[in-house]
This record gives sequence, C-alpha cells and structure tokens, in this order.
Amino acid sequence: MLKDAHYSCGTCGVRAPVSALTWNCPRCAGPWDLDFTASPVPLGALTGRVGSLWRYEEALPLSDPYVTLGEGRTPLVRLTDTVSAKLDYLMPTLSFKDRGAALLVELARRLGPDRVVSDSSGNAGTAVAAYCARAGLDCTVYVPESTSPKKLEQIRAHGARPEVVPGGREAAARAARDAAGAPGVFYASHADNPYFLHGTKTYVYELWEDLGGRLPDTLVVPVGNGTLLLGAALATAELLAAGLVDRRPPLVAVQAAPVAPLARAFAAGAADAEPVPPAPTLAEGIAVPHPRRARQILRAVRESGGTFRTVTDAGIRDAQLDLARRGLFVEPTGAACWAAVTAEPPRGETVVPLCGAGAKTGLAAGDRDGDLAVADGTGHGGVCPNPAIPPGS
Repeated sequence: MLKDAHYSCGTCGVRAPVSALTWNCPRCAGPWDLDFTASPVPLGALTGRVGSLWRYEEALPLSDPYVTLGEGRTPLVRLTDTVSAKLDYLMPTLSFKDRGAALLVELARRLGPDRVVSDSSGNAGTAVAAYCARAGLDCTVYVPESTSPKKLEQIRAHGARPEVVPGGREAAARAARDAAGAPGVFYASHADNPYFLHGTKTYVYELWEDLGGRLPDTLVVPVGNGTLLLGAALATAELLAAGLVDRRPPLVAVQAAPVAPLARAFAAGAADAEPVPPAPTLAEGIAVPHPRRARQILRAVRESGGTFRTVTDAGIRDAQLDLARRGLFVEPTGAACWAAVTAEPPRGETVVPLCGAGAKTGLAAGDRDGDLAVADGTGHGGVCPNPAIPPGS
C-alpha cells in the first residue's frame, strides 16, 4: 500500500505525487524530500512481528511489501566496553544498502516502469539489482571503472546489466541521470529518492528496539552521499517527536581523507560543500566528490551536536585487519568508522556500523602478507586531527 506521502523540494517548495516517475525537482534539479508523517512505533507490540525492517510499519511510507528478502534485524556485537558494532553486512546482498533498496524497488514495482536504472560504486547497485530481480524488473546499473570486480559479478548474477563508465563516481551518476530522462524509466537513485532514506532509518529503529527503548550516547556513521546518516537523523527526529526517546545522540560522520568535501565544509563553517577532485582511496563506497544532499548532511550533523572525522587509507587498512582478527571481515569502506573510533574514542556508549562484507572486495592492498601497517606510530593508522586538511593535501 502507498501511504499518504508526496515528494517535495526543500529548496523550491515544489511538490509532486510519488506515483510520478519524476526523480528530482523539475525547477532546481535538487533531490526530493518526502512529506510523510510517521506514526509512533509501539515498542511493546514488536514481539512476534516479522523479523525484518518491515516490523516498523508505522514509521514506513510503504506497507505489505512483495520484494522483501528478509532485510534488517542485524545483530549488535560488543567490541569494547563502550563500543558496539551493528553487523549490517549480514544482509541479503551483504551491505546495508538493502535497507534503502527494499523500499525503493518496492515503490518501483508498484509504479510499473519499463525499466529501472541506478548508479553506484557497487553496493547500492548490487542491492538494487537483487531487489529488481525479486520484483521482476529490468535493471541497468551505471558504475565507475574502479568498481570491484566482485561487485560487478554480483550485479550480473542478479540479472542486471552493469554499465561501466570511464571516470569516477560522478561520471557514473551523470550517465544514470541521462538514462533516467527516457520515458518509462524509474531512477532508483539512493542519493535523490527519499524512499531510500526511509529504509536506512530502520538502522536506528533497530538500535532503539535492541537497547530496550533507548539510543546509544553516540552514533558514528560513514558518509559519502549520506544515506545512512540522513536516515539516522530522520529516525532520531521521529523517535524524539513521538516521545519514544528523550534526546538525539550526536552524529559523528566519517569520511575518507582523500575525498572529504563534507569534512572540509564542516570545518570551515560552510552551509554547503564545494566539490573536490576525485582521488583514489580504499573507501570507494564513500568517495563522493560532490554529495547531492550536502546541505542536509551538514545541517543534520550540526543539529545533532556531532562532528566530522577523516581517516587515512593506512588507518582503514589497520582497522579492516583488526576487525578481521576479531572475527568480523568487512570491506575497507566498512572499516572506516572503526578506524575513527579506535584512534579517538567518543564519549559514552557508541555504535558503529559495519556496512559491507569483506567478501565483496577482499583485503585492502598491503594487508595480504598479514602484516599490520602502522601509519602514525600509534597503531591506529591515523585520524586527521583537522578534517579540513587531510594528510598529504
């Protein structure tokens, strides 16, 4: 069922029905927000509900899904006395992007397009491909040439067509947007379509449920296009408005030092982020030179009382191997938050997401000999003390 909701543009105020295939604001070309009012989720009534993110039906803009693959309800595992990891790589396609893809493709299925297009550095594309397979929808995923071969193989295995675009992440996005202009095309954009954010917000609803109706002191999240961070901000706002929590925890946003436009803007006190040049980094999943929702991301972090941190590739290598030696094998992007937290632990109870499985990429270059690279003499590989000036810049 499509619940009462409309697309709206936070800049222009333009509105559109969610039944339209319009993927962004026709006036300013900005990403859509969703005018939707979540109802309070009754904590005491969750026992016995479906064991997926769809258990939070009061808070979701769709109900009665067909394309679900059992996504969500990932475990929370303690790493230290104060830090726990939510194992979001234990999803049907091995990344947290299944949360958003489940809602986005369910919406597409109900609208009945001729085909679906998406763009991704890998994980969002594999998620959209899998859920389109479940929905019986034709799917093309535009990916940059640096995308992991294993992720390309996964996209193909689901029956989707990966279109490898010369250049970086922005080039792939431009190619997808060009294709999205054709008649009968649904653009499954995790950056532009707010249904994706209403899927990722279930990450926080699960934490709230697992912690008995409360939230941790700090939420640490990786940020490229900001889909997990904005989903987290949405969930904490909804829980607070419903009186289900008494505070919103600060959001600590983590970026890769070589590609950190949001961290630079935050340090400069800017309301928006200037594009930065593409640069190689192990954290391909968050290497976004020009995030579509930069203003919203910066505002969400500031309103939460949070901050930004950047991590070096050396720090990511260390963190990936350290997690693997704890029994948790994640891809390099998924280790970025652990790199930040081990170098500079936040105060109080903290949760980090492990977003993508290591099987998607393998070990980061330099780790295959089993030696733990130490970049800064601390054993932590380096968190940049000033996020405005990443090392080597």
